Amino acid sequence: MLNLRTLLIAGLLSMTASLSLAQSIDLGRGELPVTVPENYNSETPNPLIILLHGYTSSGASQDSYMKFSSLADRYGFLFVAPDGNKEPGGDENRFWNASPACCDFFQTKVDDSAYVLSIIDEMKSSYNIDSNRVYLIGHSNGGFMSYRAAYDHSATIAAIASVAGANHAEERGAPDNPVHILQIHGTADGTIAYDGSEIGGNNYPSALQSVSRWASYNGCDAEGAERELRDLEASIEGHESSVLLFQKGCQTGGSSELWTIEGGSHVPRISASFSEQVVEWLYAHPKTSASFAD
Repeated sequence: MLNLRTLLIAGLLSMTASLSLAQSIDLGRGELPVTVPENYNSETPNPLIILLHGYTSSGASQDSYMKFSSLADRYGFLFVAPDGNKEPGGDENRFWNASPACCDFFQTKVDDSAYVLSIIDEMKSSYNIDSNRVYLIGHSNGGFMSYRAAYDHSATIAAIASVAGANHAEERGAPDNPVHILQIHGTADGTIAYDGSEIGGNNYPSALQSVSRWASYNGCDAEGAERELRDLEASIEGHESSVLLFQKGCQTGGSSELWTIEGGSHVPRISASFSEQVVEWLYAHPKTSASFAD
C-alpha cells in the first residue's frame, strides 16, 4: 500500500511539474508565446527556431503564413515568433531595426539585435536548448534582422534562413564565428529587389551579393556549385527554384546557399513542402564546437 501511495504522489508531482512548465516568456515587450513540442523532454537538448516577421506584420501573422509552429511536434523543436516594436508615428507598423535600409524609418535606434539575443538566452534559461542548434528564419525585414543577428551573435546562432531579405550593404570584417546562411528570393520580388536596390537612399545588396559576402566571411571558395532544383512556389509549375551552394573550403560550421525562385514574388505562394524544406535545411546545418572562436 505504501509503495502504491508513493507512486501516486510521484506521478502527481510529475504531472504538476509538466503542467507548470512555462509556455510563454516576457522580456519587457509583452507576453511571448512559446510552442513546445509534445515530446519535449527537459533531459534532452532541443533545437530552437525563432521566426522574425516582415515589416507591418507580426509574429502570429508570419507564422500563420509559413506555419512553422505546426511542424514543432514532428521535428521536435521549440518555437518563438516575436513581435517587433511599433513605430512611434504614422500607421504604427511593427518593424525590426536591422540595417540602415530596413526598417527603422522613424530612427528609434531600438536595439533589436540585443532583443533577439535576449530571447535566445531566456529560452535557454527556461528550457533545455541545444546550443549547437539555434536557428533564425526571417521574411523581408525579418530576413534583414536575421542577417544582423547572425553577424552580431555568431557564437550563438548556428544558421539563418532569410526569405526576401538582404544582408548589410557596407563593407565589414568577418564575424568571429562562421554561420550557415540560406537566402531564398524570388526574381520578380517588387519590394526587396532580387538584384538589390535602395530604400530611403540606403542601399541593400542583391540576393547573390548577400550570399557571396557570407561565403567570404565563412572562408568558402568564391565560386558556388549548382544543385538540384526545388519546388518552393505553389503557383509556378514544377521545380522552379535553382540552388547555388557555397560549401567548398568553408570553415567548420559555415556555408552559404541561395535558392532562387524563378518568377517568385515578395510573398510567394509557398509550396506544401516549403516550410519542411527550410526546417530540414536548418537541421542539416548545426553549429559545431570547432566553429566557436576562442
